Amino acid sequence: MFMFEKALVGSRRYWIWVGFLLGVILFGFHAYVREHELGLMITGLSQDVPWGLDIAQFAFFVGLGASAVVLVLPYYLHNWKAFSKVTVLGEILGMVAVFMAMLFIFVCMGQPWRVLNVLLYPHPNSLIFWDLSVLSGYVLINAVITVTVLSAERDGVAPPRWIKYVILLSIPWAISIHTVTAFIFSGLAGRSYFMTAILAPRFLASAFTSGSALLILLVLLLRRLGVFDVGPEAVPKLTGIVTYCMLVNVFFIVVELFTAFYSRIPEETESFKYLFVGLDGTTNWVPVMWLSILLAVASLVVFLVPRWRTHPRLLPLACAFAFVSVWLEKGFAWIVAGFTPSPLGVVTPYRPTWPEWSVVLGIWALGTLMLTVFYKIAAAVKTTAEAGYVTAITKDAVYPGRVA
Repeated sequence: MFMFEKALVGSRRYWIWVGFLLGVILFGFHAYVREHELGLMITGLSQDVPWGLDIAQFAFFVGLGASAVVLVLPYYLHNWKAFSKVTVLGEILGMVAVFMAMLFIFVCMGQPWRVLNVLLYPHPNSLIFWDLSVLSGYVLINAVITVTVLSAERDGVAPPRWIKYVILLSIPWAISIHTVTAFIFSGLAGRSYFMTAILAPRFLASAFTSGSALLILLVLLLRRLGVFDVGPEAVPKLTGIVTYCMLVNVFFIVVELFTAFYSRIPEETESFKYLFVGLDGTTNWVPVMWLSILLAVASLVVFLVPRWRTHPRLLPLACAFAFVSVWLEKGFAWIVAGFTPSPLGVVTPYRPTWPEWSVVLGIWALGTLMLTVFYKIAAAVKTTAEAGYVTAITKDAVYPGRVA
């Protein structure tokens, strides 16, 4: 199998980490089996709030998958040499994130064979069909790119010329996966909070923010553990991308708030009130949203001050703040606000139950395990190449970023 032998060698700390993740996966799988046997009645979902934590995680991880484009586009189209070592890490992150997003859809359907209905009875008017198609295609594209590029580095040869066309295809495909996901929500005519023309751009801005911030944290962690160093230029350039994306993300939120409250249309304002001040005495999501806002502002303060965003301690903290801020808003509270209040004006409180949290933790652990294994393989291949086993790559190869 593809270089998996490199993942079977590691220190005691590595195997303890793998064992811990396997334990969490089994814990989550047990919760999923119980949910499958008893049904969604053990969740906090209801007729008024049919989508909850699982769907929110789906939207969040689709965004993480799409964020790989912030590396692929500058490196392969604009020949940014600073991203030469980190691009494959971004592609792996995108592949794993989209796979996790698909798992969240799988568990949310209750009965797993319902997924087959999308494939057995496809229809061009079904956004779920298009979403499943683009997500599956994106996982396949990133897998082909990663395997091809790493195999070429391992063998000391230039990647085949055809791979550049696959790489170019991955750029619009990455945009499409989150755009189609946004269309699923914005097409719900009865949900005013979702039905906004800037939902897709807002999704992409938050995705590029959280994905780039997470990638910086992963790069810094690999460097600290002595596993792999992407060089001195990648992190500063990634930090600049996170800064601009966070500014755009905050701007979109402000635009949404202005449009809703200046128009004074009740259907437009009630969901925001539910999130920020509470509605009909229900305030369980207010602390979550204000924490998200405070973390976003704190991260922006660090990112906008040149001396602070290069500080070895402040930069990881700011990236963690940015990532958690987007997760709290998009992967936690955002989905609930779209269903609260209901079209009939009813406020139905929603709180994720322990079985829901257990399933989510299990999928997070599975994604983390996949990321650990694939990063270990990629780091081993690239470290070997840097040690002298790879001599040179031809000028016409796509790997240095040249595009015909």
